[in-house]
Amino acid sequence: MTADVSRAPRDPGSDAEGTRWLDAGEQQAWRAWLYSAQLLLDRLDRELTHATGISHAYYEILVALSETEGRRMRMSELADRCLSSRSRLSHAVSRLEERGWVRRQVCPDDGRGQLAVLTDDGFAALEAAAPVHVEGVRTHLFDQLSPQQVAAMRDLGETLLRHLGTR
Repeated sequence: MTADVSRAPRDPGSDAEGTRWLDAGEQQAWRAWLYSAQLLLDRLDRELTHATGISHAYYEILVALSETEGRRMRMSELADRCLSSRSRLSHAVSRLEERGWVRRQVCPDDGRGQLAVLTDDGFAALEAAAPVHVEGVRTHLFDQLSPQQVAAMRDLGETLLRHLGTR
């Protein structure tokens, strides 16, 4: 169900129901940020998949595992880190297992949980894909921004992370 924004008051501010409508400048900022972020992520995913056969979602799983001690992480933590549902992550890990890039292991701490473990082949695939990913980020994001815009982007991101926190 979508909201009927045509009922939004012409003047920004709160209406009788307490809705705090966006003014024209806020609406433009919101739409520009939302659409550009979607386009950027889509472009990075298409380029990475075309060049390496690895989707951006799978790349992020490999990155998350590579950054942990022992290149292993509890599946539930990995799902949280990748902003994924546990079932979606489990499916993705199954696909990565088929490629020999990840394996599952019973958690030695409690014997109930599962760990996802990045294999040497998975780390090699990540190393091969990283230059493509980094070049895409540089070309489509950082090369388009001034140093001041990069600083503002970092500040914006840190502010939102403090507010939104983690799952």
